[in-house]
Amino acid sequence: MGDATSTNTSAQSNGKDNGKLSDLHQPTTFITGHNSSGQAIVQSYNPFQWRPYENNNLAFAVPYTTSRCPPDLNNDTDLKLHQSLISTPDKLGLVNPKGTVLRCVDFAPGYACGMHRTQSLDYGIVMEGEVDMVLDSGERYSLKRGDVAIQRATQHQWVNKSDTKWARMMFVLQDCEPLVVGGKQMGEDLGTISGVPPSNN
Repeated sequence: MGDATSTNTSAQSNGKDNGKLSDLHQPTTFITGHNSSGQAIVQSYNPFQWRPYENNNLAFAVPYTTSRCPPDLNNDTDLKLHQSLISTPDKLGLVNPKGTVLRCVDFAPGYACGMHRTQSLDYGIVMEGEVDMVLDSGERYSLKRGDVAIQRATQHQWVNKSDTKWARMMFVLQDCEPLVVGGKQMGEDLGTISGVPPSNN
């Protein structure tokens, strides 16, 4: 642990932002496993890799994904599936069919993403700043650092309330069974969000 922390501090001081657009902290992913004696170890640790969207007003990082439920950790099967998936990022939509996506999102000052819906159950946690959650019913709620939104396949929009500071949220998106409300299936709707492929779930 000491070595990983020390190496991480050095990497940050060398300015390795890996595509990060914001001035927020550059997070690191620590992935654990076991040594030959069955003791817990850190198998790898790497800074988030970022991809820009919406004319650099939005940035995504995907620290981890799963492609099965429950995941299979034997022989690093889950790691291999994750590496295979992120090696072709243009194929990963917002949701990973039959699995999960851990996604960090940075929002530029004053930016409002398009209204959208995913066929998934999502946990969204505000990490930095203050973000408005806007629903298609007209309801609007202000989420502060540490607040959690449980999105249940609903139409929604995120708005960074600050005109000067970036905001950050962390999301866990889980594929779900198709949702039917009033006889209508509530499938994925990416709205005006550009550059993100369909999830095909």
